[in-house]
Amino acid sequence: MKQDAASPSFRQALCERLPKLRRYARNLAGTPHDADDLLQVAAERALARAAQWDPAQPLDPWLYRIVRNAWIDEVRARRRGQEVFADAELGEQVGEDAVGAHALRLSVEAAMARLPEEQRSAIALVLVEGLAYREAAQVLEIPIGTLTSRLARGREALQALLGEPGEAT
Repeated sequence: MKQDAASPSFRQALCERLPKLRRYARNLAGTPHDADDLLQVAAERALARAAQWDPAQPLDPWLYRIVRNAWIDEVRARRRGQEVFADAELGEQVGEDAVGAHALRLSVEAAMARLPEEQRSAIALVLVEGLAYREAAQVLEIPIGTLTSRLARGREALQALLGEPGEAT
């Protein structure tokens, strides 16, 4: 049986996954403001297309794919010069991290932002969101072998950007 946006169970399931989806959006977009805008677009799309989700399939990969596709649409729009998201405001801070932890997070975010989109998406889904390789490959619509090579290259690039060559994570 297909779900629709009016279904309380679908809305509840979507709401429960919003923190994970926001974290993934943040990894794709790079800024809290852009991530929130991306998440709003993705949530609207999920609600509008709830009838397309097959309840026999896991919900998470379907939602991650919606976020990813919304980001791809945004990147394409930006390339055409139709910027939708505003830049993050200067001085914006999220959370109340200690200075050292905050600095480390900022350096990791900056390093992630410098990765190619393919590597950033793979790392965000597997290492940040904890998806299994098979699920992440489904979200990205690529073979598992391609995912593992993107992860390996992404890890190496992150280590180099963070000044930790050769260290295992």
